[in-house]
Amino acid sequence: MLPIIFVLPIIQLIILSNAATFEVKNIKFSYIDNDKTSFSRELIEKFDASSYFSVQTDFPSTKLASSAMLNGEVDVILEIPQHFERNLLKNRITDLAVTINAIDGAAAGVENVYINQIIQRFNKNAQTELITPFDLINIPKNIVSIPSFWFNKTLNYKTFMVPGILVILVTMITLFLSGMNIVREKEIGTLEQINVTPIKKHQFIIGKLFPFWIIGMGLLTIGLIIAKVLFNVPIVGSVGLMYLYTGIYILVILGIGLFISNFTDTQQQAMFISWFFAVIFILMSGLFTPIESMPQWAQHLTEFNPIRYFVEVMRMVMLKGSDFNDILPQFLKTLFYAFIMNGLAVWSYRKIA
Repeated sequence: MLPIIFVLPIIQLIILSNAATFEVKNIKFSYIDNDKTSFSRELIEKFDASSYFSVQTDFPSTKLASSAMLNGEVDVILEIPQHFERNLLKNRITDLAVTINAIDGAAAGVENVYINQIIQRFNKNAQTELITPFDLINIPKNIVSIPSFWFNKTLNYKTFMVPGILVILVTMITLFLSGMNIVREKEIGTLEQINVTPIKKHQFIIGKLFPFWIIGMGLLTIGLIIAKVLFNVPIVGSVGLMYLYTGIYILVILGIGLFISNFTDTQQQAMFISWFFAVIFILMSGLFTPIESMPQWAQHLTEFNPIRYFVEVMRMVMLKGSDFNDILPQFLKTLFYAFIMNGLAVWSYRKIA
């Protein structure tokens, strides 16, 4: 118990203190330059020079840019209209269209503030450049940016959080129940009695874990009902697709719970170890902290985090209406994870039996 009490919290503190951050950085920025003048290029350079934005590419049309945002390739699209420079020179109001991915309402609000700050600074610089000794009254009007928030128009934080909290609910209950249930068999001595019976080990494992698979699916049902009725979270995509993915995901969690139980002798040990992994998985899943804002090494670690994929799939299906092809990468990784974890769990169980 001493390593569990002292060593594991230290590891958690070191990893999570460096990886978990609430800053919004590395915002994937793209633009549509319909003006192609020195003024429009200067405005793009302002975003490129910012430490918060990562300028990805420019798009020739709004349709291509919208498709890229739908696929999650960009977070912000800035559209510069035609005659942008001419309108400024002629003392006219100029509008800029800004489209922001607002699934994460809090991050979208921060991104909107960043964008407005850069545009206002550019506007002031443009005013200074346009004022000449011969024309002191030729001061351009303010540039007005018109944001359009996709997938979460009201920037409601609950819309972003409820799918993630539902993921945590399903994960924690199934993980703790599956791990502690088998350890309980060890504590009361019935596991050894079962091992000497004619029942096959795969039958025993299925019999012990299948009820928790049912419980996990039931929790998903209850969570979806609460999300819709109590929080009014939109469910745009297919409910059946969410159940299909959740069924595979719960197999991963049950495999992890069985694997942990094979190396623990008491329920307290199983609980501590399960909680250790659960905390890291949750905080590095993108639920609270954008994965793009983590250090590069932490982003690579999240590739081995099953909760990350569940959070992504739930938000994609519920809020964006993604279909099976859209979640296919996460589905295949989770399916592979399920085979690996359950294979290791069965192998380690046979070894100590």
